[in-house]
Amino acid sequence: MHKRMFAVVMMLVFALTAMAGAALADEAKKPKFKQFHSIVDYKFVAKYAKMPKVKNSMIVDSRPYKPKYIAGYIPTAVSIPTSQFDKMIDKLPAKKDAVVIFYCGGFS
Repeated sequence: MHKRMFAVVMMLVFALTAMAGAALADEAKKPKFKQFHSIVDYKFVAKYAKMPKVKNSMIVDSRPYKPKYIAGYIPTAVSIPTSQFDKMIDKLPAKKDAVVIFYCGGFS
């Protein structure tokens, strides 16, 4: 009886170990989260947040239009709320070398 119980326990341990190994292998195959191209500071954004708008650049305010954007925004920023991004993607610059700065309200 003890030998049978030991055999069952060992099979369970082996099965769990194999499943954990397979899960780790699958995890290793997943692409790693790619960090933002770069996170910029005030000094960088200030060069683009002025009138007249700097050529070949765009600042995108991705906060909700109401009440966040209308309450105040960075000069020259265009409102493209995250919830509307797919519908408004045509507002982004056509040139791929344009500087595009996104900002939001942070974690809520």
